[in-house]
Amino acid sequence: MTRHPVTTFLGMPVVHAPPGVGALQGDEAFPTAARRALADTQLRRNIGRATSTIRAKRAAVVQEVPDWEQLREAGRTLKAQTMARLPELLEQLEEQVRARGGVVHWARDAQEANEIVTRLVKATGADEVVKVKSMATQEIGLNEALEEAGIAAWETDLAELIVQLGHDRPSHILVPAIHRNRQEILEIFRREMPGLGTDLPDGLTADPRELAMTARRHLRRTFLRARVAVSGANFAVAETGTLSVVESEGNGRMCLTLPETLITVMGIEKLVPTWTDLEVFLQLLPRSSTGERMNPYTSMWTGVTPGDGPQEFHLVLLDNGRTAVLADEVGREALHCIRCSACLNVCPVYERTGGHAYGSVYPGPIGAVLSPLMTGVTGDGVNDTLPYASSLCGACYDVCPVKIDIPSILVELRAQHVEARAASRRLPGPEALAMTAAATAMTRASRWRLLQRASRLGRLLGRPRGGSERRIVALPPPLSAWTASRDLPLPPAETFREQWLRERS
Repeated sequence: MTRHPVTTFLGMPVVHAPPGVGALQGDEAFPTAARRALADTQLRRNIGRATSTIRAKRAAVVQEVPDWEQLREAGRTLKAQTMARLPELLEQLEEQVRARGGVVHWARDAQEANEIVTRLVKATGADEVVKVKSMATQEIGLNEALEEAGIAAWETDLAELIVQLGHDRPSHILVPAIHRNRQEILEIFRREMPGLGTDLPDGLTADPRELAMTARRHLRRTFLRARVAVSGANFAVAETGTLSVVESEGNGRMCLTLPETLITVMGIEKLVPTWTDLEVFLQLLPRSSTGERMNPYTSMWTGVTPGDGPQEFHLVLLDNGRTAVLADEVGREALHCIRCSACLNVCPVYERTGGHAYGSVYPGPIGAVLSPLMTGVTGDGVNDTLPYASSLCGACYDVCPVKIDIPSILVELRAQHVEARAASRRLPGPEALAMTAAATAMTRASRWRLLQRASRLGRLLGRPRGGSERRIVALPPPLSAWTASRDLPLPPAETFREQWLRERS
């Protein structure tokens, strides 16, 4: 398969993820999808309740750590140093994995990664795999690729299982089924479980324990017969070739120990240089993600150990747009993300729209920067709308365990979008026309004074609002689209310049 990288960075070919491959973008722009999500009151209720609970848990356990800010700074520094040495560290990781009996594969994009995994599974003669929850495999659309090849991929994370049985899509990085409530999950189990050979107990209710035990009975049979497992990786240690997965249910431990063959698909940014670097991230991640002091299950494996665990191990290192992000001077900070989802749980936009509106497998604030960076800002792409899916309130930066400055990256991506549209000579939209008009007025003092005097005409549109206060509640078209959901304060009767001159004279 011929590839044409546009340039190189740190000695690596820079590649954007091909549009339409994998799950990095949806079929419609964010404003269109968000409008539909906002009309779903049950969705908003489910997500609002879940995110507020996780926020409260996180805040409580973070306050227990006296050096939390120092830990955040350490995480940020370690990630920045890793990105600066990424090619060297990747080669070291490859060398260490191979020295310990593993096989390393390099995948430029989603299509190559899917081809590699499909070929490896077919070589074992298996027609099914069990999966640990993995954002990377969701990103490349691995389940769908395996299904086309006649291979069944079974999710073993409870939330991922709910999404899979519901023929749905994940809507949260950490809690993929956050948009479902217990009653909806019960209906999914009643509809799907019997067809998979799992008998439901009489009188099954929406009690969380009953639902979890039902899923456990189904998954136990799947674990015991599986010969191949597919996982992601939260971290990889370049120094030793060690891979690590953290999870809360034990399903990962079952997948990583029982099957004969283990295939791990990992984004190339998941590296840490040394074993001791894990100390920082294993403190930051659980508190920021699930509001726990430590992850209930932290699994680590290094190559192949004769007679213990999988006897064949393959590591697929995935680019799929990451080198393009690395080459972006501002955006490369997004590669520091450890997928904790803390930014989703505090974002007022995500809380009201849910994850599906973002189109990409990466929703919320981090998805609003990561997805367009990986696929490229073209001026009219679907992902070009994601940087505008934010109020720029800064809450995401305040909670990020590695201090990614998401608001600044969003502003930079908005600028790239404007420049891309201008370069393509497309007709400017209403917002661009308004900004051009504002720039024309602000670049000359006489024009600005004239505009200020003209703005006083807006006082004629004032209407009482909330008692005696008068505000502009309706503007004429096309500005009526703005006042349909908000109002404006009245323009002042006297400008600051006029007041200054009057008082000084």
